[in-house]
Amino acid sequence: MLVLSRRAGEKIVIGNEVVIEILSISGEGVRLGITAPGETSVHRFEVFTEIQEANRAAAISDESEENALENLSAHVRVKSKR
Repeated sequence: MLVLSRRAGEKIVIGNEVVIEILSISGEGVRLGITAPGETSVHRFEVFTEIQEANRAAAISDESEENALENLSAHVRVKSKR
């Protein structure tokens, strides 16, 4: 982890395309401005973790549906062979 000290108005560059600017500092809060390409998603960490959890849940649901369909197909094949 890189730890930097910055003042209001100063910037940090990540890669060649992401720029983070310190907009203001008040009390314990810091306002950041982030400039990034449109294809780069930028989220607060808590939102990012919610998105990951939703994606995991959707993947599990898809696997369950796929397994159910495979089981049904196998059942139909067995029935049709009788």
